[in-house]
Amino acid sequence: MKVEFAPLNIPLARRLQTAAVVYWMLSCLVFAGVCLGIAVFLIIRNYWFLYLPYLTWLYFDWQTPEQGGRRSEWVRSWAIWRYFKDYFPIHLIKTQDLDPSHNYIFGFHPHGVLVVGAFGNFCTNYSAFKELFPGLTPYLHMLPYWLRCPLFREYAMSIGLVSVSKKSVSHVLSKEGGGNISIIVLGGAEESLDAHPGKFTLFIRQRKGFVKTALTHGAYLVPVFSFGENELFNQVSNPKGSWLRNVQEKLQKMMGFALPLFHARGIFQYSFGLIPYRKHIHTVVGRPIPVRQTLNPTSEQIEELHQTYMEELRKLFEEHKGKYGIPENEALIFR
Repeated sequence: MKVEFAPLNIPLARRLQTAAVVYWMLSCLVFAGVCLGIAVFLIIRNYWFLYLPYLTWLYFDWQTPEQGGRRSEWVRSWAIWRYFKDYFPIHLIKTQDLDPSHNYIFGFHPHGVLVVGAFGNFCTNYSAFKELFPGLTPYLHMLPYWLRCPLFREYAMSIGLVSVSKKSVSHVLSKEGGGNISIIVLGGAEESLDAHPGKFTLFIRQRKGFVKTALTHGAYLVPVFSFGENELFNQVSNPKGSWLRNVQEKLQKMMGFALPLFHARGIFQYSFGLIPYRKHIHTVVGRPIPVRQTLNPTSEQIEELHQTYMEELRKLFEEHKGKYGIPENEALIFR
């Protein structure tokens, strides 16, 4: 394999953008393990004056990820996130105004390998979110066990991440007077295993819990499609039924999260590595679907609204795919 090295005369801004993405990759793939290792080290070495106060704090603060988290505008405004956004770059596109007197569920698609578009648009203050959707506060939901990891949970909550548990979503959507948005990556870990360039497979047919939650709280549903999300990484071929896919699915059931074998570019060369490619991400927020509050929705009501949501998602994709280089014959595949 011929290795293509990065030129030496790269502008400083592009170097800072790459450094920002490297930091983000480390925070995604390594930071939780490092934090857990630090906690274990402190306990083993009996640094009680450090770990006892933190464990006490953890005991009283355990429910915070399910109660709206604890975001820090300071952390969300770190300059590193501006360089992170500009690396790809990431764009947020609005198709219709959203009334801040309502609460909303944004269904984010596709998952991609690492949900880059959702993080860049909803967990930093450098996207156009505040300008496009004034009066609304986004909450990006993630798997609960990441928010049980000592130290890492503080960092995750500071950028606006909260648990994806039913209790957590209900808390966000229960705000009187509206103004909150629950952002749920509906395809979940399972969908990341199908995050191949040029593919548009979404795991949504059996995902109906968000619909029931929307009905229970009267939260409007909004489909969101992030064009370019699946183009950031290559993934080792893992078709359904292959030995690799079987292993990945078994590990996912055991651990709760998937392990896609992805690769892209490196830091100093463009041929191989774990750094995502510089590909534009256009996250398009679709039209809101009005939902009337129904405290005890029937299965028929859930099914009807679920079908409406899938139709709106498909319309969103079809209306915008041509703008972002997707061939006319490409279509969404719902599983």
